[in-house]
Amino acid sequence: MERIVIQSNVSNLVQIEQFLDTVCDTMNIHNYYATISMAVLQAVENAIVHGNKSDENKVVSIKYSKCRGGIAFVVEDEGDGFNYKDYAGFPMESGVGEGMFLMKTLADSCVFSKGGRRVRLEFMIQGIEQARSLERVATFRHFFEPKKINV
Repeated sequence: MERIVIQSNVSNLVQIEQFLDTVCDTMNIHNYYATISMAVLQAVENAIVHGNKSDENKVVSIKYSKCRGGIAFVVEDEGDGFNYKDYAGFPMESGVGEGMFLMKTLADSCVFSKGGRRVRLEFMIQGIEQARSLERVATFRHFFEPKKINV
């Protein structure tokens, strides 16, 4: 299991990008880089901004390990946590919850623990099911289609 720890400043996200690039290189899974990086970077940004309130005296740790059929990343902050059950439905109104939407849609598994201070994102590398792939495409199309406003 590899690990990186950063101070809670969004400028440190570049370190996470480099870490993810190295992980994908090491595991020879660069074709998954965009999916993995978008979800993990969102989890780290949420941990920095919402979890640790950008307090640079607090850190965010990111660990990865191989898991059944793929790779898992665990992102943990030192904040107060949050009630992640409030975000069961997505996307939320007014742009709130879009990060949760990205994590849940891109990762094959998104599990919160420690009162919302930790999230585990799993990505199946051995081959994505075609049905899951089509579901992701449909979800993104629906999310990003222009919203109709009734006047």
